[in-house]
Amino acid sequence: MTVRGILLAAGASVRFGANKLLQKLPDGTPIAVASARNLVAALPDTIAVVRPGSAELERLLREAGCEVVVCQCAEDGMGYSLKHAVALSENVEGWVVALADMPFIQPATIQRVAEAVAGGATIAAPSFKGERGHPVGFGVLLRSELEALSGDEGARRVLKQRAASIRLIEVDDAGVHRDIDRPEDLPKA
Repeated sequence: MTVRGILLAAGASVRFGANKLLQKLPDGTPIAVASARNLVAALPDTIAVVRPGSAELERLLREAGCEVVVCQCAEDGMGYSLKHAVALSENVEGWVVALADMPFIQPATIQRVAEAVAGGATIAAPSFKGERGHPVGFGVLLRSELEALSGDEGARRVLKQRAASIRLIEVDDAGVHRDIDRPEDLPKA
């Protein structure tokens, strides 16, 4: 039994105006690849979910060490992508769900979230300066709730309904709050 990493990489990059996941960080690494490498460094058993027609992204994520799956209904929202990955994950204790547009989360932070889930936490998440961040870990007891997700809110409803069950892990990692939604969010070289 293990905790499996899930990298959600099936978004449409609407606010960015282009496929942001293939945009390069100052060191030349595509955003999604940096996110995948950090997740795989902590959780070698990682599945990445992409949208149809993402051949280049699929290739890059495989090279980064992810099992890659295509979610045919990804355009219907993040909930479907997460549901798809959970349904494909058998014999696990839980999942750590990371977003492909958050390449600055340290592997040690991801590992701490995974350890909390493996240790019995229903939900675990890092906290930086008192504010919950990403990635979020879910214990296997939430499988049916995660497999019932739909729409674009991802697991937000589960987090809201189970707020009292969230185990926050204080970390010294500002990356848990830093995503890339618009071109101006990309760090400069």
